[in-house]
Amino acid sequence: MANGHLLTTAAEDGTREPTGAPTADEAVLELDGIAKRYGSEDVIGDLSLSVRDGEILTLLGPSGCGKTTTLRLIAGLERPNDGRVRLEGDTVAGEGRFVPPEQRDVGVVFQDFALFPHLSARENVAFGLKDWTESERDARVDELLELVGLADHGDDHPDELSGGQQQRIALARSLAPEPEMLLLDEPFSNLDVDLRVEMREEVRRIIKETGVTAVSVTHDQEEALSISDRVAVMNDGDIEQIDTPQRVFQQPESRFVAGFLGHASFLPGEVHGDHVDTALGRVLRDDVNGLAHQYDGSIVDLLVRPDDVTAYPAEGAEADGRVVYRRYLGPTVLYRVELDGGETIECMHNHSDRIDLDERVGVRVTADHDLAWFPADHREDETDAAVTSDDD
Repeated sequence: MANGHLLTTAAEDGTREPTGAPTADEAVLELDGIAKRYGSEDVIGDLSLSVRDGEILTLLGPSGCGKTTTLRLIAGLERPNDGRVRLEGDTVAGEGRFVPPEQRDVGVVFQDFALFPHLSARENVAFGLKDWTESERDARVDELLELVGLADHGDDHPDELSGGQQQRIALARSLAPEPEMLLLDEPFSNLDVDLRVEMREEVRRIIKETGVTAVSVTHDQEEALSISDRVAVMNDGDIEQIDTPQRVFQQPESRFVAGFLGHASFLPGEVHGDHVDTALGRVLRDDVNGLAHQYDGSIVDLLVRPDDVTAYPAEGAEADGRVVYRRYLGPTVLYRVELDGGETIECMHNHSDRIDLDERVGVRVTADHDLAWFPADHREDETDAAVTSDDD
């Protein structure tokens, strides 16, 4: 790995907070060496992770990476072929033991919400409380309807509720029995774009207010980064990196993670003492995260995101390349610049800026944070890493 995996990260108040794997005392969920096969196909290889009490962990990755299978193994909807699943220190799968889903104290919010159409919102929420007394059940339902902001919609049926309201009722139903853990399977995929943003904030608020530990699954990078305390980026049945949203985005530990979490350009440079010489000029070594001295004299690839660089019209020696792609995104415009040396760099500008296709431009690195880097002699197939596309 090019970037050392730090066990601390800066909190908003400037203090340091732990970001590494939880200790046994902290962990509510532990997956140890989990493997899952369907016939001869290995869907999950040798996967291990742990989830802290009260945190929201998101499994993020492309379709087919094994994230939904992992969620189903946690829920008890699938049995692992190897390894062990532990909840609150108790083995629920593995070592010759398998606890069925209904006995795991786990709530699940499904992608399609799975509300009972013939039951009212109140009856849906109360569905899992059959063993509670009537007064306890009514009080719990009232509490949850108030929590999700639907106290006035208890008598409505699912077809009378909007998509966002249905999602909140599904969440309330899953929280009603006071589960130890909540699992969310692509919880926002059925909502329109504007409602997704609103509901991400609302669902995070609700989860944090209840204090429940949650594991979410998504292929949406923005969703994972905005809702999670930690993100586990999965690829081909394995975890490539697990850390805070800020670190997996700004300091990815593989080119796959760098590419999957947004537009990523790799700028080659040669390390010389206190700086790195690149096609875009010198980048100070102090502005590169953890660049060890043994790399002096070697070629490295600096990761630059579109908002880390700025392009401007230029001619002659001041120009570094030409604009080969321009995409209007509303508030911003994405430019792709082909440098004279053959490299390609993407830049993000305000919508009011205007640079034409084929225009010659100068490009400068203007990042306000330390850049991640990768050894050039460890280059992976960037076709596989570049999982973002023009349609993402």
